[in-house]
Amino acid sequence: MLKKLNSMLNIVIGCFIGAFIGRSLYAYLDYRTHPDLYAMISFPWYTGIRLSVIVVIIVVVIAVVIKLFIRRKL
Repeated sequence: MLKKLNSMLNIVIGCFIGAFIGRSLYAYLDYRTHPDLYAMISFPWYTGIRLSVIVVIIVVVIAVVIKLFIRRKL
């Protein structure tokens, strides 16, 4: 049971990091393609990436803490 949970946490960590990389890459490429659209808004184009970083860090830290707890149990 704990090995399955450990594997699932590995998948969750990988998915969140992969989604973050994909979202960041898309935001950068969209900014490079349409810089005039981003010039009209009042906040920088990378604000969404900053918010994503915070969410990814929180999820990864929680998953790592759970993984450490599982490792001690095994």
